[in-house]
Amino acid sequence: MGAIAEVGASNWEQEVARSTVPAVVYFWHNQCPWCSRFTQIFDVAAQEYVGKMKFARLNMLENPSNQEIASNYGAMSTPTLVFFCNGRPIGQAVGFMSEEDLKKTLDSVLGRYRSCLTQSSDLRSYIV
Repeated sequence: MGAIAEVGASNWEQEVARSTVPAVVYFWHNQCPWCSRFTQIFDVAAQEYVGKMKFARLNMLENPSNQEIASNYGAMSTPTLVFFCNGRPIGQAVGFMSEEDLKKTLDSVLGRYRSCLTQSSDLRSYIV
């Protein structure tokens, strides 16, 4: 399968929601001119961050289910990256970015990973 999971409604739960490491989902589509350039940068980063972060890609115009996932996570333009911890969104980056900027963003997310467990906790379990 490689370093990047192709995700959609059928495997979102398994690939993103249950990831044991921070996940980054790249929302894209075929008609996006910036996506064709950014995909190469995303692919390189995925190889460099193997084991540290889960990389996934979702074609948001492929079908209505993918459009719904994109909408649910606020991905209204492309390219958009949404970062997840324990299946919950913890950040977003919208628009094309250089390889250097992407690495800075990924490192920032990884630096906050320790606190994301607390930030993403389901507060209902703490209600007495």
